[in-house]
Amino acid sequence: MKEDKKVYDLEERTALFGENIIDFVKTLPINPINSELISQIVKSGTSIGANYMEADAAESKKDFKHKIALCKKEAKETKHWLRMIARANPDRKDKCKELWYEAQELTLIFSAIISSGKNK
Repeated sequence: MKEDKKVYDLEERTALFGENIIDFVKTLPINPINSELISQIVKSGTSIGANYMEADAAESKKDFKHKIALCKKEAKETKHWLRMIARANPDRKDKCKELWYEAQELTLIFSAIISSGKNK
């Protein structure tokens, strides 16, 4: 019997995270506060995957490490915006918390990559 193995794919995981951010913000009511928060979180949440794609195509170890550091920075920023959205939309706190935990996991993954010295 063939054993199903989940393939760990950071490219796919970061892309799905960005898609989940987009899907989530589409459910938020549009008002002056949310408009600004949505703009910020879409930028940071979707750039994690874009920076990871750039890291994967890095031309040097230094470039790879720099791009992974940007992934970490954007993941941390996304956690901040999720906190602000939860404050502005208390009824969406549970979804913000769910997305926050994924952003935290991504932050830890990128931190581990940077610390490991296993660069391109």
